[in-house]
Amino acid sequence: MDFILQPWSWYMSGIVIALVMFLMLYFGKVFGVSSCFRTFCAACGAGKRIKYFDFDWKSQLWNAWFLVGAIIGGFISAHFLSSGNPVLISDATIADLKNLGIAAPTGMQPDELFGLHVLASVKGWLILLGGGLLIGFGTRYGNGCTSGHAISGLSNLQLPSLIAVIGFFIGGLIMTHLLLPYLLP
Repeated sequence: MDFILQPWSWYMSGIVIALVMFLMLYFGKVFGVSSCFRTFCAACGAGKRIKYFDFDWKSQLWNAWFLVGAIIGGFISAHFLSSGNPVLISDATIADLKNLGIAAPTGMQPDELFGLHVLASVKGWLILLGGGLLIGFGTRYGNGCTSGHAISGLSNLQLPSLIAVIGFFIGGLIMTHLLLPYLLP
């Protein structure tokens, strides 16, 4: 159990992602979390009214099970495999967070951004709803989510996925350095 609970090197995730992508390419599957939403909507009958959801959702059921497994795995990891120590971040990141008015996390994420008190404020709800709408719109407009483009699309050497990933990084930089200071207290 100590082997699982100890911090693992960052490159282990890259090795696992590469192995999973090799297997998916071998079996002719395409990965993307946003496609799970489409599969769930199609399974619930949305294809009868909206053409986008009218497809053979049973062929994509494996992807939905992947999402369910990721949620269950996250729950097991957080509740049974977590050491309880705060996430380790660099001193430079702690200084940058402090400049934004955010204390170093005492758990997995900063309370100023993800604490329950955020849900008790109008500003918190507006940020959550606005972010959710932007993510939903961007996922549909971009024909995929970050995991689909960055993991599957780049593994398949797709130029649109490379352009999307570059856009994700530019958007992340704009959000972090230009917009986030105005959204925080």
